[in-house]
Amino acid sequence: MKTSKNIPLRQTGLATALGLLLASTAAYGQSTTGSIFGHAPVQAGESVMVSNGAGLTRTVGIDSQGRYNASQLPIGTYTVSLMRDGQVIQQRDNVALKVGAGSEVSFSAEAAAGGAANAKQLSGVSVSANALPPIDVSSVDSRTVVTSQQLAALPLPHSAEAAALLAPGSVSNASGAKSTTGNPLISFGGAAAPENAYYINGFNTTDPNGTQGGLTLPYGSIDQEEVYTGGYSAQYGRSDGGVLNMVGKSGTNEWHFGGQYLYQPESLRSNQVDTYYANGLPPSPVAGGLYQPNSKDRQWESIYDLYVGGPLIKDKLFFFASIEASTESNYSVNPVTSGTSDHTTTHLPKYYAKINWNINANNLLELTAASSKQQQNGSIYNYNYANLSDSSFRGYQPSTKSGGNLWLGKFTSYITDSLTLTALYGKMNTFAYSIPVAYDPSNPFINGATNQNPAYNGGVPNNGVQTIGSLSNPHYRSDNLRLSLTYTLGNHTITGGIDNVTYGAFNAGSASSGPGYTWSYDYTTTPTAPISPGLGVPAIAGFPNGASGYYVEKDVFNNLYRLKAYEDAQYLEDQWQVNDRWLVSIGIRNDTYINKINAEQEPYIRQTKPTWQPRIGFSWDVNGDGTFKVYGNAGRYNLGTPLASGNAANGYTSTQQYFTYSGIAANGVPTGLTQVSVPVSANAAFGQLPDPRTVTATSLKSQEQDEFILGFTKTAGDHWVYGSKFTRRLLRHDIDDYCDLATVSAVAAQQGITDVNQSTCYYINPGEANTFAVQDPTGAFHSVTLSNAQMAFPHMVRSYYSLETFLEHPFDGKWYGKVDYLFSRSYGNTEGQSETDIGSSGGTQNTDWDFPQLMYYANGAQGNDHTHQIKAFGYYQITPEWQVSGNLELVSGGPKYCLGLYGPNQGDPVGYGSLYPWCNGQPSPPGANGRLPWMKELDLGVHYRPAFADHKLALSVEVFNVTNSQVALNRNWQLNANDTGTPNPLYGTPVLLQQPRYVRFGITYDY
Repeated sequence: MKTSKNIPLRQTGLATALGLLLASTAAYGQSTTGSIFGHAPVQAGESVMVSNGAGLTRTVGIDSQGRYNASQLPIGTYTVSLMRDGQVIQQRDNVALKVGAGSEVSFSAEAAAGGAANAKQLSGVSVSANALPPIDVSSVDSRTVVTSQQLAALPLPHSAEAAALLAPGSVSNASGAKSTTGNPLISFGGAAAPENAYYINGFNTTDPNGTQGGLTLPYGSIDQEEVYTGGYSAQYGRSDGGVLNMVGKSGTNEWHFGGQYLYQPESLRSNQVDTYYANGLPPSPVAGGLYQPNSKDRQWESIYDLYVGGPLIKDKLFFFASIEASTESNYSVNPVTSGTSDHTTTHLPKYYAKINWNINANNLLELTAASSKQQQNGSIYNYNYANLSDSSFRGYQPSTKSGGNLWLGKFTSYITDSLTLTALYGKMNTFAYSIPVAYDPSNPFINGATNQNPAYNGGVPNNGVQTIGSLSNPHYRSDNLRLSLTYTLGNHTITGGIDNVTYGAFNAGSASSGPGYTWSYDYTTTPTAPISPGLGVPAIAGFPNGASGYYVEKDVFNNLYRLKAYEDAQYLEDQWQVNDRWLVSIGIRNDTYINKINAEQEPYIRQTKPTWQPRIGFSWDVNGDGTFKVYGNAGRYNLGTPLASGNAANGYTSTQQYFTYSGIAANGVPTGLTQVSVPVSANAAFGQLPDPRTVTATSLKSQEQDEFILGFTKTAGDHWVYGSKFTRRLLRHDIDDYCDLATVSAVAAQQGITDVNQSTCYYINPGEANTFAVQDPTGAFHSVTLSNAQMAFPHMVRSYYSLETFLEHPFDGKWYGKVDYLFSRSYGNTEGQSETDIGSSGGTQNTDWDFPQLMYYANGAQGNDHTHQIKAFGYYQITPEWQVSGNLELVSGGPKYCLGLYGPNQGDPVGYGSLYPWCNGQPSPPGANGRLPWMKELDLGVHYRPAFADHKLALSVEVFNVTNSQVALNRNWQLNANDTGTPNPLYGTPVLLQQPRYVRFGITYDY
């Protein structure tokens, strides 16, 4: 710490630092601000002035106890001055604010006694990076804040999600799901990846359709990224996983510009390992046991970043803008079941612009515009797996475009020192277009060509000529309005407000391509056994050409929909400074949810009764000097239902019709068909439009989770911080679809009610009693309640606990480092809005809870359960020119699964095939077959900033996955190929691999 000898500085306790005004500025949750608080000598005519490089100047008073607080300040670097009669008495420079946190700056009585004579010599005081207390005693939550300096220094992939993985308890989701702009999604604290929330400058950018990620900023425009893993206040909700809150950069009184170019060459990327059939071979193997020759894949990527920022009117109006353009070229060979390779070019354009207007000293206006998109096109070639090379041109990939744009405005008014108003409103438009190129709608898509009868294809699978399996062209809209009023009254700071979001989905969903159906070939080793007894599909042996065991399905799928959702919330909280060392946060939040087919229709989900979510937390400054903090919190959090879950309310089609065949045409279509069954559907999805009242249990509660946290953080000398934290999460209510309509009808019949329901499935709270609206032949509705026992379900369980321990060395001008170890368990019979064992991450569209048979023996370690997590990262400034950095992640493997046919006799009572937690006639809970291997990744970087360029120019080399570890992160877990018990050759085959080693070069210039 560097200070003037004439300015003795001291760290004071929480009360002496904060006083009664503390909580009015501690911006919790997905905020965009921070606070500066502290203690000053009590003398007449004194005040505290804070100012930054963007023309913001605020003057606040000092109370009778010597306490002051400057609330809701935009993040940045500040100068804090103790004023007396208009003159500077003491001053602290380079006070950096972190989002959602408070920074303590206290002044001493000794220097203040010098009066105005000290003002001149105090004006040059600067504070080093570690001058302020490293522990924020004003927060009660659990979060990790990654600054732009850390993002620039650490070897990280160029995404907000990669930065979020630095937070303890965060892991890549095992299903391999990606966001709308192509980045791998993350699981926080055992929750499903779709249960997170994304924010940009306070605006909710979460994907409204499937909550799979959200819009993010250009990497170089992130000023700070705040990653919440629990414990946030009542002002924020709609997440029971984690929160990625990105705060973008702003212009200042100095013009700055710069750019960056990053390049990942194809030649320095290691080969991905090949995958092989792990459980035998299909009837028509293409290349022996080879399933996918990943080693032939090739990839390179380049990224351009440019930015500029400065004053349009000095001290008044500021501007910042940036663009990012990423181009990725991929050559990838698909599995032998496809018979093709893809030559793909992906563009990821992003932009960000922000205007800050200091209307006057008490009123601020911020305007933000941002865009993040993924655009993709390419060609498809037939692939020769014998000589591992392309053969003939097959067609063009669909031209796809996803992501979107947003704009928002935020107004802050410091009405008085005790009263602050904030208002935010914004709109976001997103899309996920897939436009066919040179598309021939007359040809159907062909699935399962390796299961074709070799007598009809010459031993060479015929994948047909159609390259497009489904069609989609959706767009979505989000509106977000937030209003809050904060008032300080004595020891209490009270905040109340609203947080309202409206979502719309238009032309969403997808439909089968071609003539509206797909041909899927299949094979059974027991043709005398029924294909699907639960759906009434008989054995094929009695039909022409059926004794050979070969058959084909005609699959029809159409789930196009238009939906709207209204999610409104009200909250009230009190930040109470109990005494000198104790801060207590008490809050309550109420969220309501209404989902409609469209604006005119009756809702299919109406959750308008109060859903009270109490939140309480505390912070105890044990020693009174900011060196030892004990904190804790307990709260309830809930979620709305993603738009994608409403497809059943629109009526959708998902049918299969079975045939035997006697030949295969040149375009892959089966010929000589003999019908084995009429169209059947495991969920009775025949396209009927149900009454919205019959889609959802009338007693439906929102998905809800309780969370408990207790931890401490302590300094060890002047350069180290360590701590530990225990977290417990319990899912109280889940939402999923329930398709056992026969049971509902049977219970209704016991009450003398004839059920004429045309729904496919209901949305319910699984594992508890549910009440259904049952319609009789006259059109009248009746309430029919089924107990959990009548539904034959086990109780719903998702439970998570963790114990984290860390050691951190804050940056001291030379080096920064942190080591974190987390022991955790995530177990139960549901993951919530994902299902790792089948690779699903689509809201409530999982197989869990559809029928009771799918849930027996489903209790065990969940897909996001990683018992041990070790993370270590940091950087070292060897000289002013040279810096080295590293990032190490060691994560123990998730559970293995075995999904087979049901029961000791290996049947299929509900027509779901090999999706029951049974294996070869034995119960098979998750994890019963062991664990996947550890994921180990080490990333290293070197940065060089030459002195001859005044350190404005930087050259970098970064190596990702130095050891080239390529473990399987998930596998195919379906033991049987179909309902008849035929072995699935792909059982145990990897479906998600760790990415191979690659190198990234960079050049950066900042002026």
